[in-house]
Amino acid sequence: MRCLYCHSESSRVTDSRGTGNAVRRRRECADCGERFTTLETVLRSTVQVVKKDGRREDFDREKLLSGLRSACAKRTVSADQLDAVVADIEGRVSRDGRLEISSSVVGELAVDALRSIDHIAYIRFASVYRAFADLDSLKDALQALDEGRVPSFDERIHQLALLEEESRQEGSSEEPAPFAQSVG
Repeated sequence: MRCLYCHSESSRVTDSRGTGNAVRRRRECADCGERFTTLETVLRSTVQVVKKDGRREDFDREKLLSGLRSACAKRTVSADQLDAVVADIEGRVSRDGRLEISSSVVGELAVDALRSIDHIAYIRFASVYRAFADLDSLKDALQALDEGRVPSFDERIHQLALLEEESRQEGSSEEPAPFAQSVG
């Protein structure tokens, strides 16, 4: 690791600590003696998120976290809980070995996670993500939540796949199936 002060490539680690998904290392330069801290994280291959209009963009952890924070504003959901949700979604997306994933799947994963953490945050996020058409749609979602009959993630993904297949047969959608393309 190059020293921040004298740019020497000779340094030694004086302390290492795990901090969730990263390792914090305290270093000392062998040449000038200055100390500095580095943060080591895993580099992940970039998964493309396919938007409803067919555009593709890199999976953005911060964008997802920002949306979850908005839904959880003034709620008792901690930053650690939100970080864990994002890490879980990011892990699920990466673990599947996909090059592309539908934005619908990412949204459903987020909705599913919020439902188990905070019902108000769940409704807030779902109301934006699912774009309830009217008050009746919102009432239906609230009633389903209250009665405990919100479909599981797998059930919703199956429903999404059926709807997307139906749309493709009608020629009205460019979006791929929920898990679009495997690596290899």
